[in-house]
Amino acid sequence: MLKQLTITATFLALAAFSFPAIAADDATGTWKWTTTFGDKTRETTAKLKQEGEKLTGVYVGRDNTETPIEGGTVKDNTVSFKIVREFNGNKITIKYSGTLSGDTIKGKTEVEGGNQSQPRDWDAKRQK
Repeated sequence: MLKQLTITATFLALAAFSFPAIAADDATGTWKWTTTFGDKTRETTAKLKQEGEKLTGVYVGRDNTETPIEGGTVKDNTVSFKIVREFNGNKITIKYSGTLSGDTIKGKTEVEGGNQSQPRDWDAKRQK
C-alpha cells in the first residue's frame, strides 16, 4: 500500500510540473486608441515595456513627439500610468488605468489640470 501511495504521489507531482504556469498578460507592445477632445478625434499611441510589475515607455503625441510615462505599474492585470504634458504654459496630467486582457486594455482616463476633469473610457488595442 505504501509503495502504491508513493507512486501516486510521484505521478501527481510530475503532472503538476508538466503543465506550464498560467502567467498574467504582459503589457509590452505598441498600443493604440482614439482620443476625443471637444470636436476633435485623433488616434493615440503608447509604446510600453513591462518588467515584472514595473511599466515604462512613451506616449507618442503630435508630430511623433515622445513623452515618457510616469509611475507605470502592472499588478494582477491592472495597468496604470500617467503622462504629464504642457499646453500653452499649463501642465496637464493624464492618468490611465485599466484591465489588461490579451491584446486589449479597457479602463478609464482622468485629466488633472486644464478644463477636462471628468473620467473617460479608455479602450486600447495592441498592434501586431
